[in-house]
Amino acid sequence: MPVTDQRMTEPVMGPAEALSELFTPAGKHHPYPLYDALWELGPVIPLGPAGMLVLGYDEICTALRDSRFLVTDAAVHRTTGMNEHSSWQCFTKIMMFSNSPDHERMRRFAGWAYAPRQVAERRLLAIRAAERWTSHLATLAGGGDGGDEGGDGGPVDLVEAFATRVPITVTGELLGIPDADRMPLRTAITATTTAFEPVFDRDELLPADAGMDVLVDYIADLVRERRRRPGDDLVSAMVRDRDTAGALSEEELVASLVMFVIAGVQSPSDLIGNTVRLALDHPAEGLRLTTDDDFASAFITEALRIDPPNHVLTRAAATDIDFYGHRVAAGTRALLVLAAANRDPRQFTDPATFDTARKDSRPLSFGLGPHYCLGAAFARMQVEAAVPVLLRRFPRMTLAAPPTYRDQLVTRGFARMDVALGS
Repeated sequence: MPVTDQRMTEPVMGPAEALSELFTPAGKHHPYPLYDALWELGPVIPLGPAGMLVLGYDEICTALRDSRFLVTDAAVHRTTGMNEHSSWQCFTKIMMFSNSPDHERMRRFAGWAYAPRQVAERRLLAIRAAERWTSHLATLAGGGDGGDEGGDGGPVDLVEAFATRVPITVTGELLGIPDADRMPLRTAITATTTAFEPVFDRDELLPADAGMDVLVDYIADLVRERRRRPGDDLVSAMVRDRDTAGALSEEELVASLVMFVIAGVQSPSDLIGNTVRLALDHPAEGLRLTTDDDFASAFITEALRIDPPNHVLTRAAATDIDFYGHRVAAGTRALLVLAAANRDPRQFTDPATFDTARKDSRPLSFGLGPHYCLGAAFARMQVEAAVPVLLRRFPRMTLAAPPTYRDQLVTRGFARMDVALGS
């Protein structure tokens, strides 16, 4: 039954206040009332002479398809000083932050790794990872032997003990990262994503730089090792392809693999957390999620719409553009608020309502157009595989406390989610 969560959707202030609040810690934790308030200003909101906020579904679709709106690559950042930071030195060497022709060259090189057949073949790996970490959850909660029921040892943090561990296990297996090395990389992975947030003081990039340094050093060592001793893993295959065809530089190869780690872990982890919370809030749908694969797919599509792991993409105008009645000057930064577009009342009936029966729902949570996320199907597959395993194992799981969020909006997810597994 569709249910509207008024706590997440009811406007609480005017649009000017909402705009000033959006990138504060409180605004990042509870952005949906702010998006609702900002809609009073329309689907496109100018932010002075060099910025704009775009909330509308059609407007964002247009911007994502328009080659005059550039991703923020090294050239765009030439005057910002971001290129001096190791986080952005790496990010601007990957397809996500490259424009033509580099974007197409990098996408051709890595595309096979995300092909439908490759994703389908990894599903069993994701299921096995979920089974492993549900047993771990049972042990943490006092189950001792990891039996079918959770114990009575108190709540466990689902983010640390499951939502993070499933994708880092899957990604680690694919890249040939030893089991003992995987969780120690987790802090570095999350730290790098803070670089995507709007930066008001360049010192805010220091945690992202530190995390990136860890990941780049680790992956560069792994590349060198696989070049000496190839294995049956993705790193070995990409090293071989790179050395044979020369399509990427060594730095681009390392950066691409670093991004595979970051994107392969962070978005699925956040989406697992969001999906589980929605399943606990809507128990009838959560139960059906465990028995009906088609319904599970619809559930996750709606989870991506109503509470996505990625809220904002940034574009920069390459030239002067007339955009839905607004004159956009060259160099203007456009903040495309995907999470607001996913609740555009012109596109979705009752947009604040979680409704798995929606027809032809196409949330923008993984972007659109030439830069549509290459790993979208890989992320979805992990969630579709893992969440039913978890809910079947712990059918009486409940939230033990309100979840808390990381201090991020662009990549938004839970910092902690304490659950009681049931007994």
